[in-house]
Amino acid sequence: MTLPRSAADVLASHVVFELECIDRVYCNLYVPKLQRDLGVVGFIREHLGMPVASTAALQKKTEGFYAEVRAFAAREGVPVVDFKAGQRKDDVMREHLARFLAGGGTEGVVFIGRAQEKVSVWATTRRRDAEGKSYPWIVRESRVVTQWYFYCRDACAGPFFLKYCGYFPYNAKLCCNGNEYAKAMAVRAGIGFTPLDNGFAAVDDAAAVQKICDSFDENVIWDLAAKWTGLLPCPYAAEDAAAGYRYEASVLQAEFSLTQVLDKPVTGRIFFEQVIRDNLDIGRPDKAGLIFGRRIIRKGPRATPGQFRTRVLTEGVVPTLHVDYKHSKIKQYHKEGKALRTETTINDTRDFGIGKRLHNLPALRAAGFTATRRLLDVQKISHDPADGQEAITQTCQPLATEAGTRIAGLRLGDPRAHALLAALCVFRLLPRGFANRDLRPIMAQLLGTPAETITPGKMTYDLRRLRMHGLIERVPGTFRYQVTDAGISRALFLTRLHDKFLRTGLAALAAPPGKDRSLTAASRAYTAAIDDLARQAGLAA
Repeated sequence: MTLPRSAADVLASHVVFELECIDRVYCNLYVPKLQRDLGVVGFIREHLGMPVASTAALQKKTEGFYAEVRAFAAREGVPVVDFKAGQRKDDVMREHLARFLAGGGTEGVVFIGRAQEKVSVWATTRRRDAEGKSYPWIVRESRVVTQWYFYCRDACAGPFFLKYCGYFPYNAKLCCNGNEYAKAMAVRAGIGFTPLDNGFAAVDDAAAVQKICDSFDENVIWDLAAKWTGLLPCPYAAEDAAAGYRYEASVLQAEFSLTQVLDKPVTGRIFFEQVIRDNLDIGRPDKAGLIFGRRIIRKGPRATPGQFRTRVLTEGVVPTLHVDYKHSKIKQYHKEGKALRTETTINDTRDFGIGKRLHNLPALRAAGFTATRRLLDVQKISHDPADGQEAITQTCQPLATEAGTRIAGLRLGDPRAHALLAALCVFRLLPRGFANRDLRPIMAQLLGTPAETITPGKMTYDLRRLRMHGLIERVPGTFRYQVTDAGISRALFLTRLHDKFLRTGLAALAAPPGKDRSLTAASRAYTAAIDDLARQAGLAA
């Protein structure tokens, strides 16, 4: 197998197999009724029956939860680890998980971690009424409180952790991984594979594993949360749940990974050499908007927040490419020298106009994987002239409708076609679009012909050409049209190519001998050299 020459070659001919999977999902488990101050007051006074709405009344519930955690650890023989400042919790989990599996464990709590972290909780302050008497008042405050980490291994979902806040309203966090779920389910299905850190290096049946990856959805995550909140110590008792104080889930962070296993390590190095050299501008607002499928506004009161940049980071000699959009990002790197890994991380679902509730995960999945594929498409286009040829064909060559009707193309060099492209550059600025009657005077001016010679029928014909070639689109419910993003980009490029390059260059080549310019002189010298070589070859023969 020959070495690839471009990123497009790598993706087209050197990918052994690829897997698309939801990677890490970080969920917030919360009690909806306790997210507002009036709900907290109702919980304390109506549900608990306390005469005064003060969080001090919840101290007994908090102490009971702590005692239940310690009793659980002692009963199950689970080690309790106090995390130190700056300590990587994943490293601790990896060490304990290895011992857990070596001891024959398949499902259960690996260890319990305890940490002090700053979070938003409900607290009680004192206020005074008009007579100067003090009374308690429930407010939100940031406090450093105990966090209980339950690091577990599920027979179906693999390793995960569930973290409880040790202070009211006892919000929890669930972190699970789709690739680990796929590994566990592949083992149960008897599918052979070679593991890759958070992925697969080789699989016996890639289609079956992809099907498993697709099955990791919001239902699997919710079933995992429901199962383990029932097995582990919980701050809320059964009577609390019966009164409607139950956890629901929302998405805090979701990662969507595409792993493309390559045939050899050098293939990945060639890919990143090409991509990093030619795509350093991929984080610019116009390209970021294209990749993430979002409109980006650079100025004004509604300007899109965030820094638009391309970052290339290196760990040792391994480069990683980062593209940012608001709170979300795409990270691309060569994973363990074996696979091209592209990860889209959505840290705020509102960046894509999607809600946070867990049932929105399918929409998030579509947004994440679409951004990943668009990034790869941009990288392929920047290296593959075939895609440029496809765009030229789509614009300039005739096409046929499903009914067999032939639609003429916009040929390079055709004055009428270039007048239409130039008109699109004008109409792009009209917020309400344009109509048939708006196009006629512009075309007459650009072609230098009387306006009466440009009939409505001709304009209807031209509008149909532009619409069928994807350069304009009809405004729904009207007879007005708007220029598409592809239309304005191609119109600008082709008009500049025609007016500033082709006509100028051909005029220079056609200059008489007495007015030789650099381009003409170079052409004549090249022609003379070819003629001289032909004469020498003829004499030698």
